[in-house]
Amino acid sequence: MKRTLIAAALAGFALSAGAQEPTWRADIAPIVKKGCSECHGVEAPEFGDWMLLPDAKRKKEGPRMDTYTTFMSYVVWPATGAMQRRLDDGANAGGKPGNMYKHLGETDAERAKNLATIKAWLGEGAWNLNRFKARESVPGVTKEQLEKIKAKY
Repeated sequence: MKRTLIAAALAGFALSAGAQEPTWRADIAPIVKKGCSECHGVEAPEFGDWMLLPDAKRKKEGPRMDTYTTFMSYVVWPATGAMQRRLDDGANAGGKPGNMYKHLGETDAERAKNLATIKAWLGEGAWNLNRFKARESVPGVTKEQLEKIKAKY
């Protein structure tokens, strides 16, 4: 009986350990490194410097987003929602995937898995395409939407 209780407790511990929330270091950074670092890695300009580039050069070069801090600037501020708009699979953008969705993996299954991981990391209800300020018919992001972002380091 004692062994059964110990085994049950260990099994429960193993299940809860396997269900841990995603973190930047363990789950998101490897996805970013594999699919994004070629254009958005350490050699890429920081957001502010990238914004100062001429339009033609900005279209050819991506801004840096290989660290937690640089990545989050495309989720929260100053480029609020840009990450979600670029990586969306089309489910939230009228069926049209974002222009960087294809870099989330080599197969549809891998892209879907990586997108689900990023969404889980951001937090329940935190995936939205709103910018900081309203633009055309799309309202700006709300405080309530931003508060849903968990994104553990």
